[in-house]
Amino acid sequence: MKQLETGKKGAKGKEQPNLKKKLKPAKKQKGKQKLKPIDSDQSSDEDIPPLKDTRTSDEPVPEKKRWTNKQRVLVLCARGINHRDRHLMKDLKTLMPHHRSEPKMERWKTLAVVNEMCEMKHCNKVILFEGRRKRDLYMWLANAERGPSVKFLIENIHTMGEMKLTGNCLRGSRPLLSFDEEFEKQPHLVLIKELLTQIFGVPNYHPKSQPFIDRVITFTFLDNRIWYRHFQILSEDGGLSEIGPRFVMNPIRIFDGSFTGAPIWENADYQSPAKHRQMLRKAASEKYKASIKHKIDKELHAPQVTHELDPYGDIFQGNEKDRAKQMIEKEKKQGVPDKERQKVEEMQKRMKQKDSMRKLKLAAIKRSKTSNVINKNTIPKGNTKTGNKKIAKRGDKNKKKAFGRSKK
Repeated sequence: MKQLETGKKGAKGKEQPNLKKKLKPAKKQKGKQKLKPIDSDQSSDEDIPPLKDTRTSDEPVPEKKRWTNKQRVLVLCARGINHRDRHLMKDLKTLMPHHRSEPKMERWKTLAVVNEMCEMKHCNKVILFEGRRKRDLYMWLANAERGPSVKFLIENIHTMGEMKLTGNCLRGSRPLLSFDEEFEKQPHLVLIKELLTQIFGVPNYHPKSQPFIDRVITFTFLDNRIWYRHFQILSEDGGLSEIGPRFVMNPIRIFDGSFTGAPIWENADYQSPAKHRQMLRKAASEKYKASIKHKIDKELHAPQVTHELDPYGDIFQGNEKDRAKQMIEKEKKQGVPDKERQKVEEMQKRMKQKDSMRKLKLAAIKRSKTSNVINKNTIPKGNTKTGNKKIAKRGDKNKKKAFGRSKK
């Protein structure tokens, strides 16, 4: 038994050196093997070592090289915007996973400072919200490196919180951008379309984006304005449901540089909201003045007597005696009669006087004629001279009597 044990130990001790001796020549043979000559037809891909199926935790994670379109949008606002404008800015941030945020910009700073902020944040594009009088909102879209930049007036703002629509989409998903046909016809709209696609389009393979599409952003040109709408894709048939927000962009100017430079295009139909409110106030004041003038003219040119009524028409209503007494009392209270009544009375008096004068003259003429006839019949035929004298005396007496009666 002892011999067997010693034999086993010796066997074990002998097995290890035997293994080493067997492996050494194998290694030497590999080292001594000559390399085969590489044919010219063989490709260089054979020399690349194969990839490992597994890796250790110490090895660094390889970076994804698919994200080539590295668009970063800086979204910020200046001081002076109201709560609705601020909620609109937050809604756009949630819809744009490739945005970079920045605190509020002071009013005393110039717009050229925004370019420096973009360099610090490594951003290519900018969305700047600028408020005026806490009621008007202006939005700048610009290419931070070289330009151009566009200034819009934002109208008819409805945020997602206000609308509460049924649409819902996954946060960070990439949208489809739909543009109207008018964006291809006018040159300034072509430029705006390219700027909108670069800003609102989420880059492919962005780290914060989702790898599928379930929403649509539409830009429609109508009434010299761009209408922004956001929908969820419900089905492949084209079923849509609006999510929000919604607003209208009224383009004002396009500049050559980023917040600087010469204006390339200007909207001739644009009217500032302050001037529009001034025109409304002026129109309201003119309307008020016109109404007052109409009232004054109506009072000045109003007819004094609208209806010609019989002043004594009410006498026969009720008791006649009582009505007559009332009318007499009214006339007494009036005192002096009207001018028209006085004129009529004066005319009547004159007519009466003229009639009386005519009657007196006719009576005197008749009497003179009758006296002459009587005298001719009473004169004697012989004594003509004495008769003529008597007739003349009688005629003079008759005339005196006639004139005396007329005077009376």
